[in-house]
Amino acid sequence: MPMIDADGCLLNVSVEGRDSGPTLMMSNSLGCTMAMWEPQMPALTKLFRVIRYDRRGHGKSGMNGPTSMERYGKDVLAILDDLNIDKVHWCGLSMGGMVGQWLGANAPERFNKIILANTSCYYPDPTNWHNRIKAVREGGLAAVADAVIGGWLTADFREREPETTAKMKAMLIASPVEGYLAACEALSTLDQRALLPKIKSPTLVIAGRQDNATPVAAGELIRSNIPGASMTLLDAAHISNVEQPYAFTDAVVGFLTQR
Repeated sequence: MPMIDADGCLLNVSVEGRDSGPTLMMSNSLGCTMAMWEPQMPALTKLFRVIRYDRRGHGKSGMNGPTSMERYGKDVLAILDDLNIDKVHWCGLSMGGMVGQWLGANAPERFNKIILANTSCYYPDPTNWHNRIKAVREGGLAAVADAVIGGWLTADFREREPETTAKMKAMLIASPVEGYLAACEALSTLDQRALLPKIKSPTLVIAGRQDNATPVAAGELIRSNIPGASMTLLDAAHISNVEQPYAFTDAVVGFLTQR
């Protein structure tokens, strides 16, 4: 896995799959590393060259100073430039979907098709983010882990798949606190509604019927403001690619391979 320099910040990047053919770049949720995409990798690497990365302040990537959606987006472009890749498909979940909105509007020439999963373009009230920042500052990520996992995965899934649930919780708790807090600060002021009509790439929005973090209405707002966008609903909470791995993978492959 290469470490790629983005304006002085080293980012942990993985490239797997086909050497030739289309490239797919995947971007994970807040508090996750690239490992959250493991359920999709066996199928996707047969069809695509797959780029995954740890967002700055997450996983094995570095951190230097405050962040923003623009900063996260420019990190992606730095990765593509370093790898000498002109154009990719994009699949981002939650925060990865927010970065995808910025990229689709601000660097349209770099993206073929875009998938925005379990994500939002706007938080009208930052109170929840301020409360989470306060809780993490005082008690670390362990202080919010149970509540976050409760939003990531339905109670039924957590009961049925305790090992997967435990892995996701461990991933969250292992997140670097400063990187997590910086991301929460960026999310507390999120408003990308004006960007959506500028996205010209074919776009699929994926939403979870039981997602309280970024509900179906948030996905519908995105879909209705991106020209020609379509939407798929999955029976899942927030981390739908983990809760419904086969349905999620089918939706991604179907969208990216259709003519």
